[in-house]
Amino acid sequence: MDSYQIEQTTFCKYVLTTPNKEINLSFPQMLELRRKIYDLTTFETLNKIIDTDNFVLLFVADKQHLVYLDIPQLLKLKEEIQLFFLDFTPVIA
Repeated sequence: MDSYQIEQTTFCKYVLTTPNKEINLSFPQMLELRRKIYDLTTFETLNKIIDTDNFVLLFVADKQHLVYLDIPQLLKLKEEIQLFFLDFTPVIA
């Protein structure tokens, strides 16, 4: 598996599956991950990343995990996060 996937496990608990591990996230951690990914995928920031290292190291879940992302993985994770929040279904209806 070389992709990223986000799943809701219980109310306000999520799992980010990476190629190397599964990371448990709370809802505030999910929001922070989304903010970081959106910041890293602006046009200007992507150009800076491409001009320098071609990858980013991202702390996730209150700095408990360090994730290595190259440009395609970064864009895939952004897409996964967008789809997750777009298709978000509340647990309590």
